Amino acid sequence: MKREAFKMYLKPGFEEEYEKRHAAIWPELKKMLQENGVSDYSIYWDKDTNILFACQKTEGGSSQDQGDNPIVQKWWDYMADIMDTNPDNSPVSIPLKEVFHMD
Repeated sequence: MKREAFKMYLKPGFEEEYEKRHAAIWPELKKMLQENGVSDYSIYWDKDTNILFACQKTEGGSSQDQGDNPIVQKWWDYMADIMDTNPDNSPVSIPLKEVFHMD
């Protein structure tokens, strides 16, 4: 099991909408992520910078590595209006290096 973290960018004024959409995450997306080894997935919001900090445990690949899946592509399209995205609508996602961990 590997721990991974990354940051993304939320467009200003969309904090409530981001939370609303994730509170109703699609069951097929959640199932697909779990089946591909993603677990213990959390996203935090820094209100001063609008940076979203995500951390997850993975076996196989990060949630950010699932872009060839049609469910993920549909989710990216759904979220593109409220996040900074790449040309394919994937979120701009910057991996973060782990510098400390305590069990």
